[in-house]
Amino acid sequence: MINRRTILSSGALAALSATTSLEALAQSRKDSVVLGMTLEPPGLDPTAGAASAIAEVVQYNVFETLTKINADGSVTPLLAESWEVSPDLKTYTFKLRKGVKFQNGEPFNAAAVKFSFDRAGGEKSTNKDKRTFAEMSTQVVDDSTVVVLRKEIDPDFLFVLGQATAIIVEPKSADTNATKPVGTGPYKLDAWNKGASVVLGKWDGYRNASAIKIKKATFRFIGDPAAQVAALLAGDVDAFQRVTSRGVPQFKGNPQFQVIVAGSRAKTILAMNNKKKPLDDVRVRRAIAAAIDRKAVIEGAVDGFGVPIGSHYVPGALGYVDTTGINPFNPEKAKALLKEAGVTTPLELNLILPPTPYARQGGEVITAQLAKIGIVAKTQNVEWAQWLSGVYTNKNYDLTIISHVEPFDLGNFAKPGYYWNYESPKFSELFKKINNTPREADRAKLLGEAQKLLAEDSVHAFLFQPQWITIGHKNLKGLWKDMPVFVNDISALSW
Repeated sequence: MINRRTILSSGALAALSATTSLEALAQSRKDSVVLGMTLEPPGLDPTAGAASAIAEVVQYNVFETLTKINADGSVTPLLAESWEVSPDLKTYTFKLRKGVKFQNGEPFNAAAVKFSFDRAGGEKSTNKDKRTFAEMSTQVVDDSTVVVLRKEIDPDFLFVLGQATAIIVEPKSADTNATKPVGTGPYKLDAWNKGASVVLGKWDGYRNASAIKIKKATFRFIGDPAAQVAALLAGDVDAFQRVTSRGVPQFKGNPQFQVIVAGSRAKTILAMNNKKKPLDDVRVRRAIAAAIDRKAVIEGAVDGFGVPIGSHYVPGALGYVDTTGINPFNPEKAKALLKEAGVTTPLELNLILPPTPYARQGGEVITAQLAKIGIVAKTQNVEWAQWLSGVYTNKNYDLTIISHVEPFDLGNFAKPGYYWNYESPKFSELFKKINNTPREADRAKLLGEAQKLLAEDSVHAFLFQPQWITIGHKNLKGLWKDMPVFVNDISALSW
């Protein structure tokens, strides 16, 4: 028998179903999106600075590259339609997409590719991958064919050409890309409200404009973890990639949101200035590494969303070896190493912390751990621009906590003058050998040796591989499930 309660419940369910359908219909008609970001980029030219936030706004949106890195780490054509690689892996011939224009009306062609790569490796270049471009030459065959000649083998070269440092720029507008970016991508800059947001609008001149679902994308900069959570709950932000881990429990059981926990190739480290006394003594660096309980740092910095690492390499990458046992947590050994190095405690060192939550929260844990072996870490909280100028550019620091997000960045340890001041002829020779070994199995073995060398030299206190968290509205489609590089691919999004 059907009673009154059953009828009422059925009516309520019907109303709920109708509401849900209306909401889904409304979402399907939406053509705008608001994305949250922790850091504001210092500029909009990814070839001019090291901040990963630049690529998060412009990569694949305003600027494009010859190849495209997908969420699963695969590489597919973008501005290049196809390519051929010589048997010795040193010559790359690219066939370029025809009929493509830059947003200022200038044509995209082989000359633009040559200009972009020559500029990236030029004497005045501030491109963080300058070394990669400086050791190669680019030749124009015709408007739609370009040849890249490399001195060294890089098995990941096609991946590298999909990164933000390899964007193709329009020669006439290149010098003003930091504030007025001009690319070949599906979006152009509409507004930059400093300190608050960047707005990108769909570019109708894009070669495949009809396939682009989102017409307007707003990037809102929200550094405070509590404010990030509040913005999502209030609906002020549709999705937040790499959001603070502190808010995850509030969203996991909420049917209005999707929570994506993605793997990464990032390495979070306590970086040390290897030329500053007493950090120029490997025993002191080893003492600092031995003072740190990685698991406690992971809990305190990212609420457990991380995997311990012992070198500048992560599980899942070619040739990975577990090096966490080379410098294990051992406070008594740390004290003995300091004594052996002739260090009188308390030893004062400055610890520079950028504004990211993992750095600020992790800094509290590491400061307490170092205090137990007689090291006083005097913390200094700085904004991102200050970190880039003071730490990255001028090397004015003892210790700093930072995540290196590039998948293939072991080469930084062979780079003269890099911000951590590590100079090792042995490592440089080993890295050169890695780049000139064509067989993958042989290369994997050499990569293992490189990881062990960095761990034994205790270049840094290597902390953890972060797991990136994305929280978004349940109806927003196209969010990346994994994150091999830091981008927000707006053209993949839809409601």
